[in-house]
Amino acid sequence: MTAVHPPPAPGRELSNPPMDGISNLRFSNHSDHLLVSSWDKTVRLYDASANSLRGEFMHGGPVLDCCFHDDSSGFSASADNTVRRIVFSYGKEDILGRHDAPVRCIEYSYAAGQVITGSWDKTLKCWDPRGASGQERTLVGTYPQPERVYSLSLVGNRLVVATAGRHVNVYDLRNMSQPEQRRESSLKYQTRCVRCYPNGTGYALSSVEGRVAMEFFDLSEASQAKKYAFKCHRKSEAGRDIVYPVNAIAFHPVYGTFATGGCDGFVNVWDGNNKKRLYQYSKYPMSIAALSFSRDGRLLAVASSYTFEEGDKPHEPDAIFVRSVNEIEVKPKPKVYPNPPA
Repeated sequence: MTAVHPPPAPGRELSNPPMDGISNLRFSNHSDHLLVSSWDKTVRLYDASANSLRGEFMHGGPVLDCCFHDDSSGFSASADNTVRRIVFSYGKEDILGRHDAPVRCIEYSYAAGQVITGSWDKTLKCWDPRGASGQERTLVGTYPQPERVYSLSLVGNRLVVATAGRHVNVYDLRNMSQPEQRRESSLKYQTRCVRCYPNGTGYALSSVEGRVAMEFFDLSEASQAKKYAFKCHRKSEAGRDIVYPVNAIAFHPVYGTFATGGCDGFVNVWDGNNKKRLYQYSKYPMSIAALSFSRDGRLLAVASSYTFEEGDKPHEPDAIFVRSVNEIEVKPKPKVYPNPPA
């Protein structure tokens, strides 16, 4: 009988990866298609299960974010200040509109039927992709932010905007005239990533200083008492703590547990409700720049890509790994209560 060898630890490496830093990757809500944006000025569409490159779109500058619209089209945010719609099935693209500075983040709201972009020009813009082409006809509104936008996340009609200066604005997409809540990050250092809980009750926020904060929208005392922060992506060397930025957070769509990725090259999986780490995957060749679970939670895409946290230096090539997720890595463990005395 031949021994069955498990696949290599990091997962299957996708062929034809981007040629420069990977800014984001996202699975489709409808299939195992994976959309990837990169500093090499491209957006690439992969079939992650088949390990094939399905399409590639060149932009006028580095692409800082991307998201799906449906399985055959998506949107991108570029450092050339443009917001683009890309249609994979026809291989065509058009410009939805522009910001006055690089566009850092992009999200598509299924609830509102709108594209939401955040830029270093300190604004948020909402676009209606169904409008005829031309910025005036597609732009729904422009909303000033306290600082440059670093990260966005959506759940239902809620939008969380994290900016420079540790500001966090929470909006209701049905009334964008002003934020529902204006907050400050509970972490002392710059925000890297914000992601809403799938159940819509709050958000996780990570910083450059190896920490994640778990926050709740409900402002009642009971809800706010549940918030906490924890240290992660650190190591002790010769008696001193080495601390890494936490670049990525991704929630598991079935169990509500979440993965974090840091500049230490590690991906950790956490059970936020029980405040426990469930799993740590073996180290990747480079910093973890982005993470995404597939729609059913059976696959995890990992961008192992240098994020220039130590400036320009020789580094391992940028790579995308797609790993099969084992239930034991992501399913919360039941609490064990001691038997009551007889």
